[in-house]
Order: sequence, then structure tokens, then C-alpha cells
Amino acid sequence: MQPRIPRQPAGDQAAHRSEGDAAGLSAELVAVLTGARRRSLRDGDRQIDTAHVLHSLLESDPEVSAAFAGEAQVARLLGYLVQRSIGYGLRWQGTVEDSGAVPVVSGAEGYSPLAAAALEHARARAARSGDAPARGLDLLVAVVADPQSRAVEVLTRAGIDARELFLRIEAAAHGLEGDLTP
Repeated sequence: MQPRIPRQPAGDQAAHRSEGDAAGLSAELVAVLTGARRRSLRDGDRQIDTAHVLHSLLESDPEVSAAFAGEAQVARLLGYLVQRSIGYGLRWQGTVEDSGAVPVVSGAEGYSPLAAAALEHARARAARSGDAPARGLDLLVAVVADPQSRAVEVLTRAGIDARELFLRIEAAAHGLEGDLTP
């Protein structure tokens, strides 16, 4: 009997794919993606989606955590992300995260179309700013850019305005604000 939810490849295939995913990403961001991959496998999800990426970014990157409005907001957001595997996130199992607003990125096996597009967006953002390789904030901006992403749904449930977060990070990156505090 075949499993209901196809599993991501393990072992050597996943390690080889991770090497390809790493092009244009900082070592810290590669570690974040490894954490997101582990989380998706543990949750029984078909693919790494933007909520997996957001969860791993929050746990691993202090610069990303600092982009939010204080520790209470981060704690509330982490609470919703943890609930994902035991509550409302179960409805996502067996489905693919795809808003239809972004083209499918080839060569990003194991990622939802939105998560794959976010990786490409993060690489391009870092290259445009001359700050390559991509870092956590580059990927955070990318995962909150599409209002149909699961990351944005989680942010909304936690009472965080994804558009405001996006604009605040972008303003700070362009020197329009002194820091990321709201």
C-alpha cells in the first residue's frame, strides 16, 4: 500500500539537492532551509512551504526575529507555527502551496511553488542590493510578499500585518528608517 502523502527523498538525494539549493545563499540560510526540510518531513507534508521556512527563520535568525514588534509578537507567532502540526495546519497536508500568482520554479524539488519562488526572490533581492549571498531578511521579505502564502496566513492568525512587516523591512533596507523597530 502506497503512503497517502508522498515523502521527500531522504539520504544522499536530499543532501545532493541541498547543495544545489545553496547557490547564492548564506551558510546561515542553508541551515534555515535544512531546518525547514526537517520540519516538513516531521509534519508529514509533501513539500517545504513558506510556513516551514518562516518557522525555521524565526528559530534560527536573530535578525529575522528583530524584524517583528517585540518578543511577545515573536512568541505568539511561534505559538501559531507550533500549532500547525497539531491543529489548523493539518488541512494543508497533502496539498501544494500555490497561489497561481508566481510561475513555478524548476529545479527546486521538495519546495512548494511559493517557497521555491521565495528562494529565487531572496537571491535576486540580495544580488540587487549588492549584499549576496542572500540572508534571512531577504528570505523573510520573499515569503511575506505573496498574500496567498501560508506564511502570510500564519502571520495574519497571529495578528501581524504581513504587508506592514514587508514595508518596514524594505524601508530599513533602503535607509528610510534607522532600524526595524515599528
